Amino acid sequence: MYHRSETEEKRGKEKPLEHIESGRSYMKYAIIGAGGCGGSIGAFLAEAGQDVTLIARGEHLAAIREHGICVESPSRTFTVTDIKAVDEAGYAEIPDVLFVCVKGYSIPDIIPFLREHSDAETLIVPILNIYGTGAKLQQALPDATVVDGCIYIAAEIKEPGVILQKGDIFRIVFGARKGQALCRKMFLLEQELKAAGIDAVLSDQIERDAFQKYAYVSPMAACGLYYDATAEVFQRAGEERMLLIRCMKEIDALATAMGIPFLVDIEKTNLDILDALVPEASTSMQRDIWAGKPSEIDGLLYEPLRLGEQYGVEMPNYEMIVKVLKEKYGE
Repeated sequence: MYHRSETEEKRGKEKPLEHIESGRSYMKYAIIGAGGCGGSIGAFLAEAGQDVTLIARGEHLAAIREHGICVESPSRTFTVTDIKAVDEAGYAEIPDVLFVCVKGYSIPDIIPFLREHSDAETLIVPILNIYGTGAKLQQALPDATVVDGCIYIAAEIKEPGVILQKGDIFRIVFGARKGQALCRKMFLLEQELKAAGIDAVLSDQIERDAFQKYAYVSPMAACGLYYDATAEVFQRAGEERMLLIRCMKEIDALATAMGIPFLVDIEKTNLDILDALVPEASTSMQRDIWAGKPSEIDGLLYEPLRLGEQYGVEMPNYEMIVKVLKEKYGE
């Protein structure tokens, strides 16, 4: 009984999830991880008038608190000063929607936070690069609704308080997994994101759609690190672009073997995304490794080989890249 009272206190007075005349709803958002992805989501939602709290750290948190969060993109630059920002210890609410925007290696560290700040009515939306995160989080958070999700964006922290988007693509795809019931909040979330200027898709085939995003980011991370190159190298004809295409084809074959074949030409789809980026764009995994930080190399480069072995798919290009990178960077 005490837990329920504490939950109600954190949530505040419950209100119906209805749009009001201003176009806003009563949804309360929290975003853990205020980097390129989380910072962009928070800024767009807050600019649209939504109730958003960013969970951040260090100088980035201090800058947001003092000046707000600024987003720079090829099409426009704007700053949102009316946005709440706290560290993990300073957050004391249970939101309607909780976006998980940390790196894959940080997931174990934030499980206690997610447990404390979610309940049966919370919709948790992970948008990590690592495929299958939602299902794993659901096991650790049985009382909440954890969907699967992914994001298409090239963005990073330019300096504390400033998010730099290296391209105008900004799409969030999310949805219920097989056997998971749809709920009204999922539909409302799609509406809210669209109203904020984000290309949102509530997918009825989220396993396939999330793996389709993986079919872009994994080859880009692998080839980008292999050649120590940014997008411009792969935007022109040459051996680098051809290796990238061969890696995409291996992920395509893997999707078919897994029973989630892509419904689009994955090569054309991914190259269209790549060619729309600014030349200096790179994956977050590359930037982390270049900076000597922990990275998602296991989930983005080693996991495809594990899946290939599991599903009987030969992946010679991934094998070649991984062999070279393990020699260069270690396990």
